[in-house]
Amino acid sequence: MTLAVLLALGVLAVGGGVLVFVVDSMARATFCLLASFIAVAVMILMTGLAYLGTVIILMMIIEMVIMAVFMMMYMMNPAGLMPMSMFHNTRGAALISGLLFAGLTAGIFLTDWPEKRGERPKDPTTALGETLMEGHMLTMMTLGVTLFSTIVATVVLATGRGRYDRLGDGLDAAHADDPAGGGVGR
Repeated sequence: MTLAVLLALGVLAVGGGVLVFVVDSMARATFCLLASFIAVAVMILMTGLAYLGTVIILMMIIEMVIMAVFMMMYMMNPAGLMPMSMFHNTRGAALISGLLFAGLTAGIFLTDWPEKRGERPKDPTTALGETLMEGHMLTMMTLGVTLFSTIVATVVLATGRGRYDRLGDGLDAAHADDPAGGGVGR
């Protein structure tokens, strides 16, 4: 059953990647790419790396939806849905892709793969983090919280108005005293 799901996800991932170049609009290509990334993320979830798979899913959904929204807002054709060519330098791309595919395929068959040693760790996410970061795990965790706090503080400081500026402390005011004017309720 696991093999069948893995194969189906592999077909979905490759099919979504191919569809990126087959569909005729940027918006459709974005959602095909999203489907491909989600299939890969689910395969990662199947390996037991729950944190990494979940992060990939969340990151790709947010990234692709934002990309689609911006394309629909700013593309010269209406909403990025008009037919257009997704191909650039097709001969060069085909040559590079073919050589890369042949090299990677040869690497699969010519490499002496290591034998599995030891037992599977109880927490694969922690083991992956320790392998990647070694002794710097605490530093990276602190850095992540610091960056997140900086982003939140920047957004708070960038807004000149608070949530009570429009209606005051009594949110039941009949008429908004909004110095900027416009907006909801005007």
